[in-house]
Amino acid sequence: MPTRPVYSPLMSFATLLRRSAIGLAGAFVAMTALASPPAELPDIGTPADAVFTTADEYQIGTMIVRELRDQGVLLEDPEIGEYIQGLGAGLAAHAQEGNVKFTFLVMKDSSINAFALPGGFVVVHSGLILATTGESELAGVLSHEISHVTQRHIARGIQNQSRSSLAATAAMLAGILLGAVTGNANVGMAGVMVGQNAAIQHQLNFSRENEFEADRVGIGVMAASGYDPNGMATFFDTLGRRMGGGGPNAKILEFLQTHPVTSARVAEARARALTYPIVRPIDTTGYQLTREKLRVLALPIEANPHDAYADAASADSVVSEYRLYGRALALVQGRSASEAVPILRDLVNRHPDVVEYHSALGQALLAADDIPASRAVLAHAMELFPRSVPITVRYAETLMRANDARLAHSVLLDLFNIVPPTHDQVRLIALAASAAGEAAEANYYMAEYDVMSGDLALAIQTLRQALAVPNITPVQRSRFKARIDELKEYLPPRLQAAVDRGEPIPPQTPDGSSR
Repeated sequence: MPTRPVYSPLMSFATLLRRSAIGLAGAFVAMTALASPPAELPDIGTPADAVFTTADEYQIGTMIVRELRDQGVLLEDPEIGEYIQGLGAGLAAHAQEGNVKFTFLVMKDSSINAFALPGGFVVVHSGLILATTGESELAGVLSHEISHVTQRHIARGIQNQSRSSLAATAAMLAGILLGAVTGNANVGMAGVMVGQNAAIQHQLNFSRENEFEADRVGIGVMAASGYDPNGMATFFDTLGRRMGGGGPNAKILEFLQTHPVTSARVAEARARALTYPIVRPIDTTGYQLTREKLRVLALPIEANPHDAYADAASADSVVSEYRLYGRALALVQGRSASEAVPILRDLVNRHPDVVEYHSALGQALLAADDIPASRAVLAHAMELFPRSVPITVRYAETLMRANDARLAHSVLLDLFNIVPPTHDQVRLIALAASAAGEAAEANYYMAEYDVMSGDLALAIQTLRQALAVPNITPVQRSRFKARIDELKEYLPPRLQAAVDRGEPIPPQTPDGSSR
């Protein structure tokens, strides 16, 4: 029975949070920490620290991400998540503020938008990725949002307002974001009422100076990362065309971020790009395949995959490999997985170095109920790409179907002790441990899932269930107790006493108090 714990999201930030005067007001999401070397960018100081510390900002950001995830608007996909995090991390490595923990997420939304949240969270809509015509344009958008974070624009915007609680601030931001995303004005108004809307404009609307500063700093970031610095200006043209026609995209862009695309702004971006060397980057395979997968995921439920990719089925046309990949994914999604298998086998044979092709082939075989073949393909991919998140997750899914939950648990544990898991991935390893008959470990993982969901009381109750499992090892018992003691520190004193007495803990409300 394994004795090593899966990556613990709260442990990594315990020291940071103890320094916060506010304390725990919500969930702490497992995120990849990024050490970013400083670049030659202007340091505008930290006057915003007088209002919100970086620890406060991170708490606000994690609470908003939790709300977005609870609403089901974040895209939980290993391949897409790996690409966007890799792209963003590469850019953030050339940005200022090396102590910021950047996390990049994709939202399932057809509108063209991206936004930065306090604490280093950058969310990009799937519609924006599809609207880009090259990877440098996407890099330009991410660099712009990264610069909003590094320049502390959100915290500086709050500076003129009296300090409100972290929970109220997060409720306001989450309410505004969810109201715009879902199109439900009542959702947005609820967030405003909870948080007292006087601070909304200062927290979401960046000034003209902030926008120009984020452009200026962002162009430097993308140029230092090897992307075409003109990418930001060319994407501005795309935004200008979309916004000029009105409609919901324009409203969301203006409402969430007030990113006005003026001729002066485009001209300044182009002029600044000219100060950097000319770059002619080639779009990566990851960019092309991510766009194709998003295109497939955006297909209507009733769409015929053969019609959607008719060009990729024609023997008379020259078809890009990206379109073939898209056609295969569409066939799997349209329950014609057996037709997708030969397409993906050919792609794997021609490009054995592309993770996405191996992953998609394994999934197609699994969807076609050829579990042994899926297992063999993904086991080979595990040898080619050790500790690849997409391959490991897909391999574990196949192993679960093959009734080999013990091996699924083992490979996931090996990965997650190195790479922080997502919310869904913690749930997957909990299911694997449970199916393998390792009830204590399953409860431990579900406790981590509860922590990431913001419910510390439930997490402690789940850890108590882990302690109650018969025949746990002394190492497990010690680990579970230590985790309870650690989580207990973030509860109010009255609830800490209840934990010590072994009493049930009342569920917590969003502001951290108990009912």
